[in-house]
Amino acid sequence: MLRQRFVLDTTALTDLQTREMMGTPSLCEGMREILDMIADARLRLQISCYVPFPSVYNELHEFARNNGCDNETIAKIDTWLVKKAPDRYEVQIPSRIFHEYVSYMRERINKGMNIAEESIREASLQCLFLDSEAEDRHHVEEDIERDVIGGIVGRFRNKYRTALRYGILDSAPDIDVLLLAKELDAAVVAKDHGIQKWAEQLGVRFVPAETFPPMLKEYLRHASLGYENDDSDSA
Repeated sequence: MLRQRFVLDTTALTDLQTREMMGTPSLCEGMREILDMIADARLRLQISCYVPFPSVYNELHEFARNNGCDNETIAKIDTWLVKKAPDRYEVQIPSRIFHEYVSYMRERINKGMNIAEESIREASLQCLFLDSEAEDRHHVEEDIERDVIGGIVGRFRNKYRTALRYGILDSAPDIDVLLLAKELDAAVVAKDHGIQKWAEQLGVRFVPAETFPPMLKEYLRHASLGYENDDSDSA
């Protein structure tokens, strides 16, 4: 079998949907279970799982510490994940990809500004025509802040994050994951839609985080069947 290589984004070990599917209640237990499967796959099938160093590696350590994971979990990260810095100078990416990325970012930024303008207009109109029963101007302003502007700002923030961040690369670790996968001819494992979109643009294989544990289990199951057949043949 062709040796498999995977480059893991932070979400490959921390995704909530993946934990729910596996039936693990906590982030630490989910990380340990996936890392144990990675260890078995590495020892039995020579499957290698990489993380960009130091970006994603540091993120994983930070997640583990912030969620109270024990030293054993952190040791599994250090032992079974191959740490490698992507070669940012030698990996070649077509200029068209960057041209499309810049155009895509400009489109998203403009979309975010349009949402902001709509929210500002909505807030202005509601403030102007607000039928308030407050006793004085100070109370009117409190009513507006609490009942109108607070809700509008909250909705605006959600829309703006969705418009500006969904489907884009918005961090150095995202880019490192793609560069390292391109360099190693490996598959990317992530939950991030932006990574998925640009993995497709770069011709990099993509594995959704929630399908990665079942994939490892399937590899290991067939490996076990192969060992059993070998034993029966020798008998």
